[in-house]
Amino acid sequence: MKNLLLFILSTVFLSCGSNYSISSSSIITGKIATKYANTITSNDLKKLLYTVASDEFKGRETGELGQKKAAEFLKNFYIAHAIKSPYGGNDYFQAIPTEHLKLGINPSENVVAFIKGNEKPHEIIILSAHYDHLGVKNGKTYYGADDDGSGTVAILEIAEAFQKAAEEGNKPKRSILFLHVTGEEKGLLGSKYYTNFPIFPLKNTVVDLNIDMIGRVDTIHTFSPNYIYLIGSNKLSTALHQLSEEINNKFTKLNLDYTYNSDDDPNRFYYRSDHYSFAKNNIPIIFYFNGTHKDYHKASDTPDKINYELLAKRTQLIFYTAWELANRNTRIKVDKQ
Repeated sequence: MKNLLLFILSTVFLSCGSNYSISSSSIITGKIATKYANTITSNDLKKLLYTVASDEFKGRETGELGQKKAAEFLKNFYIAHAIKSPYGGNDYFQAIPTEHLKLGINPSENVVAFIKGNEKPHEIIILSAHYDHLGVKNGKTYYGADDDGSGTVAILEIAEAFQKAAEEGNKPKRSILFLHVTGEEKGLLGSKYYTNFPIFPLKNTVVDLNIDMIGRVDTIHTFSPNYIYLIGSNKLSTALHQLSEEINNKFTKLNLDYTYNSDDDPNRFYYRSDHYSFAKNNIPIIFYFNGTHKDYHKASDTPDKINYELLAKRTQLIFYTAWELANRNTRIKVDKQ
Protein backbone atom coordinates (compact mmCIF):
# COMPACT_ATOMS: atom_id res chain seq x y z
CA MET A 1 0.00 0.00 0.00
CA LYS A 2 2.80 2.38 0.90
CA ASN A 3 4.52 1.75 -2.42
CA LEU A 4 1.23 2.21 -4.22
CA LEU A 5 0.66 5.52 -2.45
CA LEU A 6 4.13 6.73 -3.37
CA PHE A 7 3.52 5.72 -6.97
CA ILE A 8 0.23 7.67 -7.07
CA LEU A 9 1.80 10.74 -5.48
CA SER A 10 4.76 10.67 -7.85
CA THR A 11 2.41 10.28 -10.81
CA VAL A 12 0.38 13.29 -9.68
CA PHE A 13 3.57 15.29 -9.19
CA LEU A 14 4.86 14.45 -12.65
CA SER A 15 1.48 15.17 -14.16
CA CYS A 16 1.34 18.56 -12.42
CA GLY A 17 4.86 19.25 -13.56
CA SER A 18 3.92 18.48 -17.15
CA ASN A 19 0.84 20.72 -16.96
CA TYR A 20 2.87 23.49 -15.44
CA SER A 21 5.37 23.28 -18.30
CA ILE A 22 2.57 23.69 -20.82
CA SER A 23 0.77 26.49 -18.98
CA SER A 24 3.99 28.39 -18.37
CA SER A 25 4.87 28.40 -22.08
CA SER A 26 6.67 31.52 -23.19
CA ILE A 27 4.31 31.87 -26.17
CA ILE A 28 2.64 35.30 -26.09
CA THR A 29 0.60 34.98 -29.29
CA GLY A 30 -3.14 34.84 -28.66
CA LYS A 31 -6.57 36.09 -29.70
CA ILE A 32 -5.36 39.28 -31.32
CA ALA A 33 -3.18 37.31 -33.72
CA THR A 34 -6.07 34.94 -34.47
CA LYS A 35 -8.21 37.87 -35.59
CA TYR A 36 -5.68 38.66 -38.32
CA ALA A 37 -4.77 35.06 -39.12
CA ASN A 38 -8.43 34.58 -40.03
CA THR A 39 -8.07 37.20 -42.78
CA ILE A 40 -5.85 34.71 -44.62
CA THR A 41 -8.38 32.79 -46.70
CA SER A 42 -8.34 30.10 -49.34
CA ASN A 43 -10.37 32.31 -51.68
CA ASP A 44 -7.91 35.19 -51.50
CA LEU A 45 -4.96 32.86 -52.00
CA LYS A 46 -6.67 31.26 -54.98
CA LYS A 47 -7.42 34.59 -56.64
CA LEU A 48 -3.81 35.71 -56.24
CA LEU A 49 -2.32 32.43 -57.42
CA TYR A 50 -4.42 32.28 -60.56
CA THR A 51 -2.78 35.60 -61.46
CA VAL A 52 0.80 34.74 -60.45
CA ALA A 53 0.66 31.37 -62.26
CA SER A 54 -1.09 32.71 -65.36
CA ASP A 55 -0.12 32.83 -69.03
CA GLU A 56 0.51 36.57 -68.62
CA PHE A 57 3.66 35.95 -66.58
CA LYS A 58 5.03 33.29 -68.96
CA GLY A 59 6.56 31.07 -66.30
CA ARG A 60 8.44 33.96 -64.60
CA GLU A 61 11.90 33.02 -65.82
CA THR A 62 14.61 35.13 -64.19
CA GLY A 63 15.42 38.25 -66.20
CA GLU A 64 12.69 37.67 -68.77
CA LEU A 65 9.54 39.69 -69.47
CA GLY A 66 7.24 37.40 -67.50
CA GLN A 67 9.35 37.75 -64.37
CA LYS A 68 9.36 41.53 -64.82
CA LYS A 69 5.57 41.54 -65.06
CA ALA A 70 5.34 39.41 -61.93
CA ALA A 71 7.61 41.85 -60.10
CA GLU A 72 5.33 44.73 -61.10
CA PHE A 73 2.31 42.77 -59.89
CA LEU A 74 3.93 42.26 -56.47
CA LYS A 75 4.93 45.90 -56.25
CA ASN A 76 1.43 47.08 -57.14
CA PHE A 77 -0.08 44.75 -54.54
CA TYR A 78 2.01 46.34 -51.81
CA ILE A 79 1.23 49.86 -52.98
CA ALA A 80 -2.50 49.07 -53.12
CA HIS A 81 -2.42 47.78 -49.54
CA ALA A 82 -0.32 50.71 -48.24
CA ILE A 83 2.56 48.41 -47.28
CA LYS A 84 5.72 50.45 -47.58
CA SER A 85 9.03 49.83 -49.26
CA PRO A 86 12.15 49.67 -47.07
CA TYR A 87 13.69 52.13 -49.53
CA GLY A 88 10.83 54.62 -49.26
CA GLY A 89 8.61 55.90 -52.04
CA ASN A 90 7.57 53.51 -54.80
CA ASP A 91 10.90 51.73 -55.12
CA TYR A 92 10.17 48.10 -54.18
CA PHE A 93 12.97 46.53 -56.23
CA GLN A 94 16.41 45.45 -55.12
CA ALA A 95 18.06 45.53 -58.52
CA ILE A 96 20.52 42.73 -59.35
CA PRO A 97 22.91 43.34 -62.25
CA THR A 98 23.96 40.52 -64.56
CA GLU A 99 27.42 40.26 -63.02
CA HIS A 100 25.79 39.04 -59.80
CA LEU A 101 23.62 36.51 -61.61
CA LYS A 102 25.03 34.17 -64.25
CA LEU A 103 26.35 34.68 -67.76
CA GLY A 104 23.48 35.14 -70.18
CA ILE A 105 20.87 36.08 -67.58
CA ASN A 106 19.38 39.53 -67.94
CA PRO A 107 19.37 41.87 -64.93
CA SER A 108 16.67 40.98 -62.43
CA GLU A 109 15.30 42.15 -59.11
CA ASN A 110 14.17 41.02 -55.71
CA VAL A 111 10.89 42.58 -54.60
CA VAL A 112 10.80 43.92 -51.04
CA ALA A 113 8.19 45.40 -48.72
CA PHE A 114 8.44 46.43 -45.09
CA ILE A 115 6.49 46.99 -41.90
CA LYS A 116 8.52 48.88 -39.30
CA GLY A 117 8.43 47.65 -35.72
CA ASN A 118 7.33 50.00 -32.97
CA GLU A 119 9.63 48.87 -30.15
CA LYS A 120 12.62 47.06 -31.66
CA PRO A 121 12.63 48.39 -35.24
CA HIS A 122 16.26 47.47 -35.88
CA GLU A 123 15.58 43.77 -35.33
CA ILE A 124 14.33 42.25 -38.58
CA ILE A 125 12.08 39.24 -39.21
CA ILE A 126 12.35 38.08 -42.84
CA LEU A 127 9.72 36.12 -44.72
CA SER A 128 11.08 34.88 -48.03
CA ALA A 129 9.83 33.05 -51.11
CA HIS A 130 11.12 32.93 -54.66
CA TYR A 131 8.77 34.22 -57.34
CA ASP A 132 10.77 33.09 -60.37
CA HIS A 133 10.20 29.80 -62.17
CA LEU A 134 11.32 28.03 -65.35
CA GLY A 135 9.72 30.16 -68.06
CA VAL A 136 8.68 28.75 -71.43
CA LYS A 137 10.30 25.64 -72.93
CA ASN A 138 9.50 24.17 -76.34
CA GLY A 139 6.39 26.29 -76.50
CA LYS A 140 5.10 25.12 -73.09
CA THR A 141 4.64 27.50 -70.18
CA TYR A 142 5.95 26.21 -66.87
CA TYR A 143 3.42 27.88 -64.59
CA GLY A 144 5.05 27.10 -61.25
CA ALA A 145 1.82 27.31 -59.28
CA ASP A 146 3.19 25.31 -56.36
CA ASP A 147 6.84 26.12 -57.12
CA ASP A 148 6.76 28.78 -55.91
CA GLY A 149 3.57 30.62 -56.68
CA SER A 150 2.20 29.14 -53.46
CA GLY A 151 4.93 30.71 -51.33
CA THR A 152 4.66 33.99 -53.22
CA VAL A 153 0.95 34.45 -52.54
CA ALA A 154 1.36 33.21 -48.96
CA ILE A 155 3.70 36.11 -48.30
CA LEU A 156 1.25 38.57 -49.84
CA GLU A 157 -1.55 37.35 -47.57
CA ILE A 158 0.71 37.39 -44.50
CA ALA A 159 1.84 40.92 -45.32
CA GLU A 160 -1.75 42.07 -45.72
CA ALA A 161 -2.69 40.53 -42.35
CA PHE A 162 0.22 42.26 -40.57
CA GLN A 163 -0.62 45.55 -42.25
CA LYS A 164 -4.26 45.34 -41.17
CA ALA A 165 -3.07 44.67 -37.62
CA ALA A 166 -0.74 47.67 -37.76
CA GLU A 167 -3.51 49.94 -39.04
CA GLU A 168 -5.68 48.88 -36.10
CA GLY A 169 -3.01 49.69 -33.52
CA ASN A 170 -1.30 46.29 -33.34
CA LYS A 171 2.04 46.97 -34.96
CA PRO A 172 4.74 44.33 -34.46
CA LYS A 173 7.50 45.08 -31.96
CA ARG A 174 10.13 44.05 -34.49
CA SER A 175 10.27 45.02 -38.14
CA ILE A 176 9.20 42.60 -40.86
CA LEU A 177 10.77 42.39 -44.32
CA PHE A 178 8.76 40.62 -47.00
CA LEU A 179 11.37 39.35 -49.45
CA HIS A 180 10.39 37.93 -52.83
CA VAL A 181 13.61 36.66 -54.34
CA THR A 182 14.44 36.08 -57.96
CA GLY A 183 16.83 33.54 -59.47
CA GLU A 184 16.17 30.63 -57.11
CA GLU A 185 15.78 28.23 -60.01
CA LYS A 186 19.13 29.42 -61.37
CA GLY A 187 20.98 28.69 -58.12
CA LEU A 188 19.58 30.73 -55.19
CA LEU A 189 20.86 33.87 -56.91
CA GLY A 190 18.41 36.39 -55.46
CA SER A 191 18.88 35.32 -51.85
CA LYS A 192 22.65 35.17 -52.31
CA TYR A 193 22.55 38.73 -53.58
CA TYR A 194 20.45 39.87 -50.64
CA THR A 195 22.79 38.35 -48.07
CA ASN A 196 25.81 39.79 -49.87
CA PHE A 197 24.18 43.23 -50.13
CA PRO A 198 21.59 43.27 -47.36
CA ILE A 199 19.14 46.14 -47.02
CA PHE A 200 19.50 45.76 -43.26
CA PRO A 201 22.64 44.44 -41.53
CA LEU A 202 22.64 40.67 -41.26
CA LYS A 203 23.54 40.97 -37.58
CA ASN A 204 20.11 42.58 -37.07
CA THR A 205 18.27 39.77 -38.86
CA VAL A 206 16.55 37.58 -36.28
CA VAL A 207 15.27 34.81 -38.54
CA ASP A 208 14.31 33.85 -42.08
CA LEU A 209 11.03 31.99 -42.56
CA ASN A 210 11.32 30.62 -46.09
CA ILE A 211 8.31 29.33 -48.01
CA ASP A 212 8.90 27.15 -51.05
CA MET A 213 6.04 24.90 -52.24
CA ILE A 214 3.21 24.70 -49.70
CA GLY A 215 0.14 24.16 -51.89
CA ARG A 216 0.17 20.44 -52.68
CA VAL A 217 0.21 17.02 -51.01
CA ASP A 218 2.94 14.51 -51.79
CA THR A 219 2.30 10.81 -52.34
CA ILE A 220 3.51 9.88 -48.85
CA HIS A 221 0.69 11.94 -47.31
CA THR A 222 -2.11 11.14 -49.76
CA PHE A 223 -4.31 9.82 -46.95
CA SER A 224 -3.02 12.18 -44.23
CA PRO A 225 -2.78 15.62 -45.89
CA ASN A 226 -2.81 17.68 -42.69
CA TYR A 227 0.98 18.10 -42.67
CA ILE A 228 3.89 20.31 -43.64
CA TYR A 229 7.58 19.45 -43.84
CA LEU A 230 9.78 21.64 -41.64
CA ILE A 231 13.47 21.82 -42.40
CA GLY A 232 16.15 23.60 -40.42
CA SER A 233 14.13 24.80 -37.44
CA ASN A 234 16.55 23.20 -34.95
CA LYS A 235 19.80 23.63 -36.89
CA LEU A 236 20.88 26.91 -35.29
CA SER A 237 18.40 27.79 -32.55
CA THR A 238 16.78 25.58 -29.94
CA ALA A 239 14.37 28.38 -29.07
CA LEU A 240 13.15 28.70 -32.67
CA HIS A 241 12.34 25.00 -32.89
CA GLN A 242 10.51 25.00 -29.55
CA LEU A 243 8.58 28.16 -30.45
CA SER A 244 7.57 26.67 -33.81
CA GLU A 245 6.28 23.50 -32.16
CA GLU A 246 4.32 25.40 -29.52
CA ILE A 247 2.70 27.75 -32.02
CA ASN A 248 1.55 24.82 -34.14
CA ASN A 249 0.22 22.94 -31.11
CA LYS A 250 -1.73 25.99 -29.98
CA PHE A 251 -3.20 27.14 -33.28
CA THR A 252 -2.93 25.05 -36.45
CA LYS A 253 -2.24 21.50 -35.29
CA LEU A 254 -0.59 20.36 -38.50
CA ASN A 255 1.59 17.27 -38.51
CA LEU A 256 5.08 18.76 -38.56
CA ASP A 257 7.10 16.26 -40.56
CA TYR A 258 10.89 16.43 -40.06
CA THR A 259 11.80 13.67 -42.50
CA TYR A 260 13.89 15.98 -44.68
CA ASN A 261 15.51 17.71 -41.71
CA SER A 262 17.89 14.81 -41.20
CA ASP A 263 21.56 15.63 -41.69
CA ASP A 264 21.89 12.60 -43.95
CA ASP A 265 18.83 13.37 -46.10
CA PRO A 266 19.88 12.26 -49.60
CA ASN A 267 17.70 14.98 -51.17
CA ARG A 268 19.71 17.71 -49.38
CA PHE A 269 16.69 19.99 -49.37
CA TYR A 270 18.26 22.05 -46.56
CA TYR A 271 20.77 23.34 -49.11
CA ARG A 272 18.35 23.77 -52.02
CA SER A 273 16.16 26.78 -51.25
CA ASP A 274 16.72 30.41 -50.32
CA HIS A 275 16.80 29.97 -46.55
CA TYR A 276 20.25 28.45 -46.96
CA SER A 277 21.71 31.82 -47.97
CA PHE A 278 20.73 33.01 -44.48
CA ALA A 279 21.62 29.82 -42.61
CA LYS A 280 25.17 29.88 -43.90
CA ASN A 281 25.39 33.37 -42.41
CA ASN A 282 24.42 31.94 -39.01
CA ILE A 283 20.85 33.27 -39.14
CA PRO A 284 18.19 30.86 -37.80
CA ILE A 285 15.74 29.62 -40.42
CA ILE A 286 12.66 27.51 -41.00
CA PHE A 287 11.97 26.09 -44.46
CA TYR A 288 8.28 25.26 -45.08
CA PHE A 289 7.78 22.65 -47.80
CA ASN A 290 5.13 20.18 -49.01
CA GLY A 291 7.54 17.81 -50.72
CA THR A 292 7.78 17.05 -54.40
CA HIS A 293 5.01 15.60 -56.57
CA LYS A 294 4.45 14.36 -60.12
CA ASP A 295 4.10 17.93 -61.48
CA TYR A 296 7.33 19.22 -59.91
CA HIS A 297 9.29 21.22 -62.52
CA LYS A 298 6.77 20.37 -65.22
CA ALA A 299 4.39 22.49 -67.26
CA SER A 300 1.58 20.69 -65.43
CA ASP A 301 2.28 22.52 -62.14
CA THR A 302 -0.91 24.56 -62.53
CA PRO A 303 -3.15 26.44 -60.05
CA ASP A 304 -6.12 24.11 -60.47
CA LYS A 305 -4.15 21.39 -58.64
CA ILE A 306 -3.54 23.40 -55.47
CA ASN A 307 -5.28 22.43 -52.22
CA TYR A 308 -6.35 25.94 -51.22
CA GLU A 309 -7.79 25.09 -47.81
CA LEU A 310 -4.51 23.42 -46.88
CA LEU A 311 -2.53 26.30 -48.38
CA ALA A 312 -4.46 28.70 -46.15
CA LYS A 313 -3.84 26.61 -43.02
CA ARG A 314 -0.13 26.34 -43.74
CA THR A 315 0.04 30.07 -44.42
CA GLN A 316 -1.66 30.75 -41.10
CA LEU A 317 0.95 28.62 -39.32
CA ILE A 318 3.70 30.78 -40.81
CA PHE A 319 1.80 33.95 -39.91
CA TYR A 320 1.41 32.85 -36.28
CA THR A 321 5.09 31.91 -36.11
CA ALA A 322 6.12 35.27 -37.54
CA TRP A 323 3.78 37.08 -35.14
CA GLU A 324 5.39 35.34 -32.18
CA LEU A 325 8.92 36.05 -33.39
CA ALA A 326 8.07 39.68 -34.04
CA ASN A 327 6.39 40.30 -30.68
CA ARG A 328 8.10 38.14 -28.05
CA ASN A 329 10.08 40.04 -25.44
CA THR A 330 13.47 38.52 -26.19
CA ARG A 331 15.11 37.83 -29.52
CA ILE A 332 15.71 34.14 -30.22
CA LYS A 333 19.32 33.11 -29.74
CA VAL A 334 21.71 31.16 -31.91
CA ASP A 335 22.93 28.34 -29.68
CA LYS A 336 24.10 25.80 -32.27
CA GLN A 337 26.74 25.81 -34.98
